[in-house]
Amino acid sequence: MKIYDLNLTGGASAAETARAQEAQKLTQAGNSRAGGAGGSDDRVEFSSTLGSLSKALSAYGSDRASRVAALAAQYQSGTYRADAAATSRGIVSEALAAGGQ
Repeated sequence: MKIYDLNLTGGASAAETARAQEAQKLTQAGNSRAGGAGGSDDRVEFSSTLGSLSKALSAYGSDRASRVAALAAQYQSGTYRADAAATSRGIVSEALAAGGQ
């Protein structure tokens, strides 16, 4: 059985995802009734997208942790200076993006 999660590739709306999940539940229910009590031949295959996503998330996590540690050290030593212009741009960008959703 192959499972293609369109949410990872950005290709499905919430309604399409709900329909796909419902179809999967119905298929699984039908297979469990027809499967019997014998051995299981089920297997799972993950796409290379999942591996790429995992690598990206772990790299992001370690980069972020080192950045937070550096900022904490600057703050504790009294040398941290926030960039007010960059902060305000970020706040406005997020507000505009959230308003369009």
